[in-house]
Amino acid sequence: MAQQSSAHLRRTLGLTGLVVFGLSYMAIGTVFTTYGIVNQLTDGHLPLSYVIALVTMLFTAASYAAMVKKFPVAGSAYTYTQQAYGGVAGFMTGWVLLLDYLFIPMINFMILGFYVGTQFPSIPPQVFAFAALVLVLVFNILGIKLVNVFNTAIIAISLATALLFVILAAKAAINDPNAPGLLEPFVPGAEGFSPALSGAAVLALSFLGFDAVSTLSEEAKNARRDIPRAIMLTTLIGGALFIFISWVGALAYHPADWAKIPDDMINAAGVALVSHLGGSLAPLFELIVVIGSIAGCIGSGLAGQVSVARILYSMGRDGTLPKPLGRLSKRFGTPVVAAVTVSVFALACLFLTLDQAAFMISFGALAAFTMVNLSVIRVYLFPRGGAGTRSAKDWILYGVVPAIGVALSIWLWTSLHPTTWVVGGIWALIGFAILAAKTGFFRRPVPRMSFEEETPSTEAIDAYADEHPLDENATR
Repeated sequence: MAQQSSAHLRRTLGLTGLVVFGLSYMAIGTVFTTYGIVNQLTDGHLPLSYVIALVTMLFTAASYAAMVKKFPVAGSAYTYTQQAYGGVAGFMTGWVLLLDYLFIPMINFMILGFYVGTQFPSIPPQVFAFAALVLVLVFNILGIKLVNVFNTAIIAISLATALLFVILAAKAAINDPNAPGLLEPFVPGAEGFSPALSGAAVLALSFLGFDAVSTLSEEAKNARRDIPRAIMLTTLIGGALFIFISWVGALAYHPADWAKIPDDMINAAGVALVSHLGGSLAPLFELIVVIGSIAGCIGSGLAGQVSVARILYSMGRDGTLPKPLGRLSKRFGTPVVAAVTVSVFALACLFLTLDQAAFMISFGALAAFTMVNLSVIRVYLFPRGGAGTRSAKDWILYGVVPAIGVALSIWLWTSLHPTTWVVGGIWALIGFAILAAKTGFFRRPVPRMSFEEETPSTEAIDAYADEHPLDENATR
């Protein structure tokens, strides 16, 4: 076995901090990020798509909560799949998930550029996107404690902005004799559930906050207890807010109205909405929404970069990606090489379009969700060395629930845009080629994490290592 590393991520987060991080990643204001795109896609049935996405994500969130109890480390779906199905499956899951996490900060920087650009139309939005990228990189390097303080302020601003929008939308709906019925936004249109499913597949990216929480397992004070709770709370709270905000908006802004929004405003739908609802005070409300959107985009972009840096850190530490990615800053205790790598990739926000980036994200997310659900079944019901007696409760919690999560994830997966499949497939092939080269075309075993050496200060992990030793080929 390799010797223990002298550097470790610092355990500073409690339950509240973890939930704040997850909600910051989800960014309550992100309801406006894809607001215009998905409303056009679903003909104004955005709330229905959010309901479908939330139900799907709850099953998967339960599987993440179950897996983090077994493996409370920073690798998220990569680690869970690796321990359940071996190094090849783990690497491919982590690699495909990277596609998501690398695009998420990029989307937030792009959205920020669009919103600020509404106030400074003479300046290219890419200028503001680049400034946000640099700011996020600095906070990422400085450490998770500072990130958490920043995220708390971000959520407060985002909630205030969302509240303003809800008040304006509710007032407009009450005074509109042609407003749709209260349940109409949740009822499929003439084309049935197909548009809503396509919308839900895109909206899966909005729920990655619970997955992001799992990447902080090595920075939580009590990972086994608090991470599962934070995962479920983040999913429920964030999902409820998304549904409520989009529902109130649907009552005030009719499906026919979306056809009237200029193409250059569809990416900044929040501004278009308050412009429609604000009356004589519309310019003031637009400015408030811009400020809230900037805050939300920076918060979500920051949380996204923090999360993907820790996945790259885990894969570099294990040796499945270049070792420098697994190094921590001696001064700040953060994965600085991984953070810089993510920022370099995020420079693509300067030339991609928003819809191209948005369609890319859900491929990796749904693939990872499927594998985490399958990992629960393997680890809890069919572990290495054989399983003991399983109760009916075990079969429901660790068999039926994750199986439903698999089915729902695949269901959404089939609704993805064809371009997403092309790019996702190419990305997967690149990852497979890297793994083949790394292992001499699989003549050497794929490196795997050794749990008796990982974060040795946590007694729970030591106990797990004693009870479930890895095979002789396990390595760092």
